[in-house]
Amino acid sequence: MRLRRKLHRLNRARAAAALLVALALTGCLVASAVTTVVLLPVKAVGAGIDAIVTTDAEADEKRGREAREAEEKSEKARKKAAKADAKAAKDAAKASAPS
Repeated sequence: MRLRRKLHRLNRARAAAALLVALALTGCLVASAVTTVVLLPVKAVGAGIDAIVTTDAEADEKRGREAREAEEKSEKARKKAAKADAKAAKDAAKASAPS
Protein backbone atom coordinates (compact mmCIF):
# COMPACT_ATOMS: atom_id res chain seq x y z
CA MET A 1 0.00 0.00 0.00
CA ARG A 2 2.76 2.39 0.88
CA LEU A 3 4.56 1.54 -2.34
CA ARG A 4 1.44 2.27 -4.32
CA ARG A 5 1.10 5.73 -2.69
CA LYS A 6 4.74 6.49 -3.37
CA LEU A 7 4.31 5.54 -7.01
CA HIS A 8 1.17 7.62 -7.24
CA ARG A 9 2.97 10.65 -5.72
CA LEU A 10 5.92 10.04 -8.06
CA ASN A 11 3.60 9.87 -11.06
CA ARG A 12 1.90 13.08 -9.95
CA ALA A 13 5.28 14.77 -9.61
CA ARG A 14 6.31 13.56 -13.05
CA ALA A 15 3.04 14.76 -14.53
CA ALA A 16 3.45 18.15 -12.86
CA ALA A 17 7.04 18.42 -14.10
CA ALA A 18 5.96 17.47 -17.61
CA LEU A 19 3.18 20.06 -17.45
CA LEU A 20 5.61 22.74 -16.28
CA VAL A 21 8.04 21.88 -19.08
CA ALA A 22 5.24 21.97 -21.63
CA LEU A 23 4.04 25.33 -20.34
CA ALA A 24 7.58 26.70 -20.34
CA LEU A 25 8.14 25.59 -23.92
CA THR A 26 4.78 26.98 -24.96
CA GLY A 27 5.78 30.25 -23.35
CA CYS A 28 8.97 30.27 -25.39
CA LEU A 29 7.01 29.66 -28.57
CA VAL A 30 4.51 32.38 -27.71
CA ALA A 31 7.32 34.81 -26.89
CA SER A 32 9.01 33.98 -30.17
CA ALA A 33 5.79 34.52 -32.11
CA VAL A 34 5.10 37.80 -30.33
CA THR A 35 8.63 38.99 -31.04
CA THR A 36 8.23 38.11 -34.70
CA VAL A 37 4.89 39.91 -34.97
CA VAL A 38 6.18 43.00 -33.15
CA LEU A 39 9.38 43.24 -35.22
CA LEU A 40 7.69 42.63 -38.59
CA PRO A 41 6.55 46.26 -39.14
CA VAL A 42 9.95 47.56 -38.03
CA LYS A 43 11.72 45.30 -40.53
CA ALA A 44 9.28 46.30 -43.28
CA VAL A 45 9.85 50.01 -42.67
CA GLY A 46 13.62 49.45 -42.59
CA ALA A 47 13.51 47.62 -45.91
CA GLY A 48 11.43 50.42 -47.43
CA ILE A 49 13.86 53.07 -46.23
CA ASP A 50 16.81 51.05 -47.56
CA ALA A 51 15.11 50.87 -50.96
CA ILE A 52 14.50 54.64 -51.05
CA VAL A 53 17.70 56.04 -49.55
CA THR A 54 20.96 55.91 -51.48
CA THR A 55 24.06 55.59 -49.33
CA ASP A 56 27.31 57.41 -50.03
CA ALA A 57 28.96 54.15 -51.05
CA GLU A 58 26.17 53.36 -53.52
CA ALA A 59 26.38 56.89 -54.96
CA ASP A 60 30.16 56.55 -55.31
CA GLU A 61 29.76 53.22 -57.08
CA LYS A 62 27.21 54.74 -59.46
CA ARG A 63 29.48 57.70 -60.27
CA GLY A 64 32.41 55.34 -60.82
CA ARG A 65 30.35 53.10 -63.09
CA GLU A 66 29.13 56.09 -65.12
CA ALA A 67 32.69 57.44 -65.46
CA ARG A 68 33.99 54.02 -66.55
CA GLU A 69 31.19 53.62 -69.11
CA ALA A 70 31.83 57.14 -70.49
CA GLU A 71 35.55 56.36 -70.76
CA GLU A 72 34.84 53.08 -72.57
CA LYS A 73 32.45 54.86 -74.95
CA SER A 74 35.00 57.58 -75.79
CA GLU A 75 37.74 54.94 -76.27
CA LYS A 76 35.47 53.03 -78.64
CA ALA A 77 34.72 56.22 -80.60
CA ARG A 78 38.45 57.06 -80.73
CA LYS A 79 39.31 53.60 -82.09
CA LYS A 80 36.51 53.84 -84.67
CA ALA A 81 37.78 57.26 -85.81
CA ALA A 82 41.39 55.99 -86.00
CA LYS A 83 40.26 53.02 -88.07
CA ALA A 84 38.30 55.32 -90.41
CA ASP A 85 41.33 57.62 -90.76
CA ALA A 86 43.59 54.68 -91.55
CA LYS A 87 41.13 53.46 -94.18
CA ALA A 88 40.85 56.95 -95.70
CA ALA A 89 44.65 57.27 -95.83
CA LYS A 90 44.91 53.84 -97.46
CA ASP A 91 42.23 54.76 -100.02
CA ALA A 92 43.95 58.10 -100.71
CA ALA A 93 47.30 56.35 -101.21
CA LYS A 94 45.67 53.84 -103.53
CA ALA A 95 43.99 56.61 -105.54
CA SER A 96 47.16 58.65 -105.94
CA ALA A 97 49.38 55.70 -106.86
CA PRO A 98 50.19 55.42 -110.56
CA SER A 99 48.43 52.56 -112.22
